[in-house]
Amino acid sequence: MAPAYGDVLFNRASLTIETANGPVLLDVEIADTDPKREQGLMFRRSLSENQGMIFLFGREREITMWMKNTFIPLDMVFIGDDWRVVSIAQNAEPFSTDVISSRRPASRVLEIGAGQAKKLGLKVGDRVSLKK
Repeated sequence: MAPAYGDVLFNRASLTIETANGPVLLDVEIADTDPKREQGLMFRRSLSENQGMIFLFGREREITMWMKNTFIPLDMVFIGDDWRVVSIAQNAEPFSTDVISSRRPASRVLEIGAGQAKKLGLKVGDRVSLKK
């Protein structure tokens, strides 16, 4: 069953990242509508190491995010139309309204716990796949 937070219901999927150290498998919630993208991980108090949320945007562009009402420090992995990592923002500060930019065109953002990108060895160019 998909978890609901407020009035927003998130579907789950398996996400794989092909890293130099081998594949990484994550259980992710999918934010694929405006209400889901607006809610994101706000108000959550915890996130397991093997979990995350992927934000799916309709077209490739510079994506900006923030941490307003987000209790959990996060890493943000920006992914292009070709499903490759284009940039990584590490250790986003909880509750901050500072803008976090993809710095390059992207169409997806994977949010995982702070420090996970480094721990998992994620790098620009890694290939990502999503199995709904």
